[in-house]
Amino acid sequence: MTYNLIKISGKHMLYALFTILVLCFVGCKDSEDDSEVDTFDPSKPVLVSDFIPKSGGANQRLVIYGSNFGNDPSKIHVYIGGKQAITIGVKSESLYCLVPEKAYSGKIEVIIDNGDQSVIAEAESIFNYQKTMVVSTLCGYRNERDDQGWHDGKFSECTGFGSDAVMMFDPKNSKHLYVVYDNSDYVKLINFEDSTVTTAFTRGMGQWNRMRSIDFTLDGEYMLIANDAGDHDAAVSILSRANGFKDPQRLTENKQCNGASIHPITGEMYFNSFEKGQFYRFDMNKFYSGSWNVKDYQELFKIQDNGWEFKIVMHPSGNYAYIVVINQHYILRTDYNWAEKKFNQPYVICGTARQSGWVDGVGTSVRLARPYQGVFVKNPDYKGKADEYDFYFVEKDNHDIRKLTPEGKVTTFAGRGSESLNGDKWGFVEGDLRKDARFRDPTGIAYNEEEKAFYINDNTNRRIRKIALEK
Repeated sequence: MTYNLIKISGKHMLYALFTILVLCFVGCKDSEDDSEVDTFDPSKPVLVSDFIPKSGGANQRLVIYGSNFGNDPSKIHVYIGGKQAITIGVKSESLYCLVPEKAYSGKIEVIIDNGDQSVIAEAESIFNYQKTMVVSTLCGYRNERDDQGWHDGKFSECTGFGSDAVMMFDPKNSKHLYVVYDNSDYVKLINFEDSTVTTAFTRGMGQWNRMRSIDFTLDGEYMLIANDAGDHDAAVSILSRANGFKDPQRLTENKQCNGASIHPITGEMYFNSFEKGQFYRFDMNKFYSGSWNVKDYQELFKIQDNGWEFKIVMHPSGNYAYIVVINQHYILRTDYNWAEKKFNQPYVICGTARQSGWVDGVGTSVRLARPYQGVFVKNPDYKGKADEYDFYFVEKDNHDIRKLTPEGKVTTFAGRGSESLNGDKWGFVEGDLRKDARFRDPTGIAYNEEEKAFYINDNTNRRIRKIALEK
């Protein structure tokens, strides 16, 4: 007979033992007669001797050991870092609770109600509170009638944000976030320097029909706006920083464009048309030399779906790009040919064409529902690997934010929480990324590397949401 030995790390063993302890704690509490458990004795002191685990974040399960806690949870109040914890159960020498949010100082106090006078006991050591990522609101709101309109102003006062949009930080000013609204008149500027939202420009300025994407040239001196003009020819416009981005010119002409991106190393511009799924290359050096022609570009390939919109997102290395096929629920990858300076024919990295749903997994086993905009974020755990970036993207119909690893694994990062509230997967709820947070038809996403924060255009909630470490 042979035996398979399973190696368990110390960390995993600790969690396993803690889980067993909690189950035993709850099981014993349910099975024992309360009369057999010591009640609180006011003539004896209350002591806190230990607790496990020693560290964790909000909603972490915590067992506190000591003496003379009694057996009545209604008379016990636990505070961690000055915030009241939820007490689950108590048995004289141990109690079980959940760590509250923002328990930063980690000081543990156990208070026992005793008539007019309470008894307080403190732990000698502190709980090492670890901040967690949470969802909050930066600005905007929606009233009951949904008629709040569009109004610029301070974050606490402004309204709008009620349309499909894409977002991007100004590469030369990390305090400026641009939000480009499709089927709306506006490009909004979210200014973190003075906490205001203003209208950067309107679609009338460039005679645009539908503004579909935003990007900047390598030197940051020009902004690119992709325009879906239907059967007309205006495709990509270029605007200069020198003129306050108020001087749009036609850079390329082609119908039904819904995305344009700059290669992060070579500076070439790539744009698309959803008419037949065309993917084009434009040499920006021709623009800089002043010798460009609006029709002077090269078709590289067609994606497999005609008549469906898609976005082009460049990897920071320039080695590849993702093509997010919105309406057909999948993401392609196209690898860059450095010798020929162009992208190769794409292949599916996750999802399955024309099969929407919500399934985490790998490759074509994944199900997506209208993925929209995405952004690459460096993962410190990947340091030294060939690819150090994860890809975060919003899904309009799944009301969430998903994460795609370099290996093609997709997991749900935020949204679809609060099952105790109701059975919906959409709504407006703040808090823990997966347990609490809900979005409604999100489309835009941007990431600020300096503050390690995501910003989300939460379409039907009429808000700009923020995902960052709790404060």
